[in-house]
Amino acid sequence: MTQNNGIDRPSVWPCLSFRDAGAAIDFPVDVFGFVERARRTDDDSLNVEIGWPSGAGGIMIGAIDTADECAQPSGGSSIYVVTDDPDAVFARTTASGAKVVREIRDEDYGNRTFTVRDPEGNLWSFGTYPGR
Repeated sequence: MTQNNGIDRPSVWPCLSFRDAGAAIDFPVDVFGFVERARRTDDDSLNVEIGWPSGAGGIMIGAIDTADECAQPSGGSSIYVVTDDPDAVFARTTASGAKVVREIRDEDYGNRTFTVRDPEGNLWSFGTYPGR
């Protein structure tokens, strides 16, 4: 992380492209509890910044732009989110009907984690392991 006015700011921002950016934004907000922080609409383009409620980290979501040489296909990403309460996120997620890929479990290295798939095929994992 870098320092900015005494506040830690994440220095890695995954950027995901979706065929249906509107639904893609709703999914992590409605299902997982992310917070929409910023929205930009230019012409027919939609780009949104979402963040985890703890304030650490964020993800940029946008529509696939086939004219953009940096555009990536939808559905091939895997995101890991650190949470203090994976059981609560798992309960919220399963109540929404999201497709569970890996049930919640304890790993031998101390992580409590689970994985689900979003409507366009990306994997979202939530766990207690914060990295080193």
